[in-house]
Amino acid sequence: MNAVSLSGDDTLARLAAVIESRRPDAGGDPDKSYVARLFAKGPDAALKKVGEEATELVMAAKDGQPDRVVAECADLWFHTLVVLAQHGLGPEQVLAELRRREGLSGLEEFALRKQQAREAGERESAS
Repeated sequence: MNAVSLSGDDTLARLAAVIESRRPDAGGDPDKSYVARLFAKGPDAALKKVGEEATELVMAAKDGQPDRVVAECADLWFHTLVVLAQHGLGPEQVLAELRRREGLSGLEEFALRKQQAREAGERESAS
């Protein structure tokens, strides 16, 4: 894997801004914009695309096709940005969550989430 410094890269933020500008309430035209069309079709359209792109990414990885892995991952990230926008979120929230997890082992992070879910369930049942 190549070591690449991404600290100055704001590609995700720029792409998120373009996606926001394509919302129908921001003037996005479904006849002229793929993103506007996704928004106009409702949330299930983008969710379906996320599922399709995730499956295509898995297939490309299993087939050992690095170029396709990159292309499918880009498609998945793009459609995920659309889903985030549908929920009033952007890449900055995801990046903040990744930064929060940085330095935790995956096993520790998983155990913490499991404990938090268990505690939330206990609070709900006590209500």
